[in-house]
Amino acid sequence: MRRRTLSALAVGVSSLALLAGLAPSATATNGHREDTGSHSRTFKRVGYFTQWGVYGRNFQVKDLDTSGTAAKLSHVNYAFGNVNADGRCFTGNVPGEADAWADYARPLDAAGSVDGVPDTADQRLAGNFNQLKELKAKHPRLKVLISLGGWSWSTHFSDAARTPASRKAFVSSCIDLYIKGDLPVDGARGGTGAAAGLFDGIDLDWEWPGSEGDTDTTYRPEDKRNFTALVREFRTQLDAYGRSLPQRKHYELTAFVPASPAKIDAGFEVPTIMRDFDFVNLQGYDFHVSGEKTTAQQSALFAKNDFSVHQTVRDWLRRGAPARKLVVGMPFYGPGWTGVTGGGTGLGHPATGPAPATWAAGYEDYKALKKLADSGTYTLHRDRANGHAWLFDGTTLWTYDDPQVLRTKSAYVRALGLGGAMFWSLDGDTPDGELITAVDRGLGGR
Repeated sequence: MRRRTLSALAVGVSSLALLAGLAPSATATNGHREDTGSHSRTFKRVGYFTQWGVYGRNFQVKDLDTSGTAAKLSHVNYAFGNVNADGRCFTGNVPGEADAWADYARPLDAAGSVDGVPDTADQRLAGNFNQLKELKAKHPRLKVLISLGGWSWSTHFSDAARTPASRKAFVSSCIDLYIKGDLPVDGARGGTGAAAGLFDGIDLDWEWPGSEGDTDTTYRPEDKRNFTALVREFRTQLDAYGRSLPQRKHYELTAFVPASPAKIDAGFEVPTIMRDFDFVNLQGYDFHVSGEKTTAQQSALFAKNDFSVHQTVRDWLRRGAPARKLVVGMPFYGPGWTGVTGGGTGLGHPATGPAPATWAAGYEDYKALKKLADSGTYTLHRDRANGHAWLFDGTTLWTYDDPQVLRTKSAYVRALGLGGAMFWSLDGDTPDGELITAVDRGLGGR
């Protein structure tokens, strides 16, 4: 069945114009049901909310509500929780390692609160965690997951997963901290059960088991089997805790997983882990980054002899992942190069380095790239055959996904009966949620 679906796609979508034109009634959802709950299966819309975005970007949890984004999401993944050298989930106020102030200690006034009520000095839960609780109260179908790791905080995953004892202790610490909500005391904040009921599951963002990641991240050949065992341990303990509650609850378990076939094979026993995951979020971006010496696409739907969304989906399907559990990652940002030479459209040409940007060289939010596109200084280019876009002013190039690209990707998700779409990260969208709206409508929303 899977081979027939992929073959039909290859024949039937030789142009993206055809794919984008598929009507909802013509795009099969294959009659699947959700893994939990009684309502009919809907496509997942998973957005990452960054802990640090509340500072310089001033992107608050309330913005998810006022922009209309929360109403279009099925999941918010809170990025990130960290793992310490002892192999335990932890939080605190440790520069570069943990930020309890942002998580649950920072008070918000009435104007900054989802419910319009100011935090008080004696309440045990404040900060982003309390705002996410308020957001869930306003949007009862919304689920919030804690995402563990990320590129910078995957340092100690390999150690934590190394033995049965270490895995058991690691998972138990994460459940205590986030699922049971037993937060460290920070003045009046925190304490036993302070964040109980906030998180509906755990997202594993180990980058990458069995493969090189950030400079200080440990990895070993045995990570592959240890990751499988770690996933099983998370599933076992989450299920046991859910069954122990007066009203039984299913806690979701998800992961962010790579596009590279080499990294998939080095770290993931796909058929086995997919039985324990509710779904996985596929890396659908960073196929090329601004640190490279030549400009290139970062998130093309199709590409010949290069990374692409379609290649990533195909690689996971061929290794045994169910289509309905594959959620396609979509970027709300773009990488950029400067000093581009060679003329033309700028793509595939040498560059001198990452382009200057608002927060970090070579990385710009969509909302800023939209302003560049509207400025008249840059020319917007599209590869309609392969599904990506970029801006070029003769010297500087930015490659990114705009609403047109995301609508096409959403049609692709529908056509293959995949699990849905994931976004990194929500603070990159416009104040009125332009990108999330394009995907929501493309997946059959309002």
